[in-house]
Amino acid sequence: MKYKNLCRSSIFLFVVLLVSCNKGNSDKSEIVKFEGTVESLMNYSAPEWFRDAKFGIYLHWGVYSVPAMGEWYGRWMYQDNMWAYNYHLEHYGHPSEFGYKDFIPMWKAENFNPDPLLALFKRAGAKYFTPCAVHHDNFDLWDSKYQPWNAVNMGPKKDLIGMWREATIKQGLRFGVTTHLARSYSWMNTANQSDREGRLAGVPYDGDDPEYDRLYHKKHEDISSRGPVDPTDEWKEEWADRMKDLIDNYHPDHFYFDGAIPFSGEDYGKTGMDVVAHLLNHSMEVNGGKLEAVMCYKERPFNGIFVDGMLTLDYERGKSPEIRKKPWQTDDTIGPWGYRKGAKYKSTNAVIDKLIDIVSKNGNLLLNIPIKADGTLDDESVKILEEIGEWMEINGEGIYGTRPWYRFGDGKVNEIPEMGRTSLFTEKDIRFTTKDDLLYAFVMDWPVKNKTVWMKHISPNNISAGKVKSVSMLGVGDIEWRQDRVGLYVTMPNEKPHNFAYGLKIKFE
Repeated sequence: MKYKNLCRSSIFLFVVLLVSCNKGNSDKSEIVKFEGTVESLMNYSAPEWFRDAKFGIYLHWGVYSVPAMGEWYGRWMYQDNMWAYNYHLEHYGHPSEFGYKDFIPMWKAENFNPDPLLALFKRAGAKYFTPCAVHHDNFDLWDSKYQPWNAVNMGPKKDLIGMWREATIKQGLRFGVTTHLARSYSWMNTANQSDREGRLAGVPYDGDDPEYDRLYHKKHEDISSRGPVDPTDEWKEEWADRMKDLIDNYHPDHFYFDGAIPFSGEDYGKTGMDVVAHLLNHSMEVNGGKLEAVMCYKERPFNGIFVDGMLTLDYERGKSPEIRKKPWQTDDTIGPWGYRKGAKYKSTNAVIDKLIDIVSKNGNLLLNIPIKADGTLDDESVKILEEIGEWMEINGEGIYGTRPWYRFGDGKVNEIPEMGRTSLFTEKDIRFTTKDDLLYAFVMDWPVKNKTVWMKHISPNNISAGKVKSVSMLGVGDIEWRQDRVGLYVTMPNEKPHNFAYGLKIKFE
């Protein structure tokens, strides 16, 4: 009898373990303790909040915002063959006398108030906000434990990342950060050079002073813009310490490397891989065992490691030409990354069209908004955000929480016009998304000659479609339609409900 009871107990325990294992396999990210290896990190999967969010906003803001000539000014001002060097001579003087460090006291952020900005981002339809925490210029925007050159000690003398986080959480959005620090070791080393010719040839720039080594780095030979070729162990360890400090104190739900995983691979060890594991494990620790953090990286396998499918893929300015099985992200900007006086911006139409195309392929759009040194946005940026928000208010049900259909759409595949300022899509370009039993079809432009839009793949003979029950336009209501064996024909209303892509909601029998 005891033997039978023992057998029953053993069988029961085996079933419990089997169920637990099966449950674990369905969502490995909730139970795995990550390690800094490819095998371990392949267990990562993006959380559902990210898949549902579709649209986020971020911004580049830093010391470089003072000259207002773009986020690469801190490198280019020290290169005597660059336009920024000549601009610097004319407006500030020679880099031996006025260096990048001298912009820091000028950065006051005197009009910065994150609450109305986050309220604007929420009205625009963003579900997450991820400001740049540190750019290539090596200046941290948080109360940094390992870098004295930071926004709390100098310049604004404010914990900018802490303030951003508090305002983001208050609006109910997910908070994250982007980090661009890894390449700083070579990127900022131009400050340790001198003019190659001319009256001041050989006169060292201000980086030559050891007092500024923590900002410009100790002088070495590597001035690569792509990233350090042979970084010291000291720099790799400092980079990792600063990343972990940012993670531990600001608990980001979204984290971003401006490239592949830094300082990882056969030639570098696994410094960056350990940082990724730290982020994921920290997220589970502060979220009751559930992974809430999204880890984005780019397919730039220099000075690091990239393994497709390991983390969340990010395309800078570009996008996938097809539906990807795993969720992904495009980071793009309405103009330059950092604020630049007189810059031209994308049209709202171009931004919305790109968002729809990305979402139809299982992606998210993280949109950068240039911000001025004082902490305010210009009028054109505000107008674009308000227009996106108005469109989202009407059409958001076909964006948020959706998943791809069996095909992303009809028409052009992956057109990206020069600088992306205008959209190349027409009324012949359709993009699809799905939610529950609904199919959403976005007509990317208003028909000019013929009010009828034809969608050839929505025919009763298509096993992925079927017989249509009703068609309505978001923001309008029911509209005229007919379906035959060669597709669905929709008659557009006499008047536009707005000026951008037009969402149709299709129900099937």
